[in-house]
Amino acid sequence: MTTRILPAVGDPDAARSVSTLLSQLPDAEPAQPVADSTQLVDTLARLAAASLDELPEVVLVHERIGPVPALELVREVALRFPAVGVVLITADASPVLFSAAMDSGARGLVTLPLGYEELASRVQAAAQWSLGVRRHLGAGAEPVAGPGGTVVTVSGAKGGVGATVTAVHLALAARASGRSVALVDLDLQSGDIASYLDVQFRRSVADLATIADISPRVLQDAVYVHETGLSLLLAPAEGERGEEVTDRAARQVVSALRGRHDVVVLDCGSRLDSANAAAIEMADTALLVTTPDVVAVRAAKRTVRMWERLQVRKAEETTTVVNRHHRSTEIQPPLVQKITGTRIAGVAVPAHFKELSAVVDAGRLHELDAKSTVKQALWALAGELGLVRAAGQPGKELARAGDRGSLGLRRRTGGR
Repeated sequence: MTTRILPAVGDPDAARSVSTLLSQLPDAEPAQPVADSTQLVDTLARLAAASLDELPEVVLVHERIGPVPALELVREVALRFPAVGVVLITADASPVLFSAAMDSGARGLVTLPLGYEELASRVQAAAQWSLGVRRHLGAGAEPVAGPGGTVVTVSGAKGGVGATVTAVHLALAARASGRSVALVDLDLQSGDIASYLDVQFRRSVADLATIADISPRVLQDAVYVHETGLSLLLAPAEGERGEEVTDRAARQVVSALRGRHDVVVLDCGSRLDSANAAAIEMADTALLVTTPDVVAVRAAKRTVRMWERLQVRKAEETTTVVNRHHRSTEIQPPLVQKITGTRIAGVAVPAHFKELSAVVDAGRLHELDAKSTVKQALWALAGELGLVRAAGQPGKELARAGDRGSLGLRRRTGGR
């Protein structure tokens, strides 16, 4: 049987060497090497969306792949695509690295310089393991794209454009439809979710930063369950503690939350650091919120270009949301789309801040009136993004009675 192999090798010379050796393996069908971690995950996600059978049996990850470190990439692939056998290519054959690779989910380790016999043995073992998993899942099973639910990040083009309000109401809309939802404040130095929802809680995401393996009990201790049913993971009260949350910690937190919730919404603020960059890269949907004015739109363009330069997110994979929109505004959503090169959300949030002022000042953003046009637009956006469970779809809980008006209006206005 043919074994499909997808190498992830950043260095061109190393990629050629790996491809040459793979072509000599019997019954092997090596694909063109992918150059970075983002391209690897995107390729696997695209194949998984078509069918589980489209996924390669084996993925080879070179130790110098970037921008995500090799072990973190192995962990992410193993979590999101458990029917794929991952083999790490490394010059370090120490027991410490071997143990770390196995803990991350690798099915084998091949040392550099590559040897034919060792590579063939590791690939064959990983392929057999992959086939066993697929037989266990059953023929024609639904594609496995990782445990848990959808991850959405919400970033602001600059401060004050409404990213936090957007993140909170996307989470509330998903929760009201019966889904389990985690809302995370990754604006680590100046996060405001606790203020918007009138929460006082000592634990924060920083308390998870040094934990190597986040168990359900540890996660439960760090999460605050809000009266709305949202699971809140807050930013640290002391902003300087935000530096404790590394990209590795952020990946572990997001993976742990997505494994236990249908929807994970992360407020990333307007400042890019290693933690929210990792979250944006992992996200199924990355939103960028801007207002329709020259300064904000220019900031949105700068943000998109920076994400591309740092290989965090491609422009075409980013969705821009226009907040405080008015029909008389000179800058309209199609122009924002043209300037930034991103997709544009079908829902623009109207400029009716007076509807928000009372609940914001009271720290009761979740009590925004169902008749509010801002709430209706944000909940319609949640429907557009697929965060809201469709009518008639089984859910864990019914929507709260006080929110039925918004969901009903969203359906009447054509939200999906």
